[in-house]
Amino acid sequence: MERPVLWIHAEALGPANPALQAHPGRPALFVFEPGLLAGDAGPISLQRIVFLYECLLELPVTIRQGDGAEEVLAFAARHRADGVVTSAWVDPQLGEIAAGVAAALPLQVLEPEPFVVLPQPVDLRRFSRYWKLAGPRLRPDRAGTDTFS
Repeated sequence: MERPVLWIHAEALGPANPALQAHPGRPALFVFEPGLLAGDAGPISLQRIVFLYECLLELPVTIRQGDGAEEVLAFAARHRADGVVTSAWVDPQLGEIAAGVAAALPLQVLEPEPFVVLPQPVDLRRFSRYWKLAGPRLRPDRAGTDTFS
């Protein structure tokens, strides 16, 4: 790909996003997708939406609302892109959006550097379960505490 656009999603918000790192200066897009906002376990909170928006304000991205694949493909067409670059995801709904994009344009998926390496899989539905394993690896001086600071 010589002229990709970048699809930024909620699982890799931040300047360390591998797509942003690999293609600085390329047009980037984030889509508030109704299906993702509704969530499998119920709608995400207004606080979460505000958090996402505030994170996005720190990044060089265009923000849209609508069908994820349609918005990414329209953005790519506007920029005469020859493909789309994004970062890996866990959420199956993002996988469905990616499949829609990949049906029309080449899609390159980059793996982000792990935030922390965990010795075993963890239930990602509860932050406290994740933090119980991740926290001590990030802050060895605080191992054994249950604080979130």
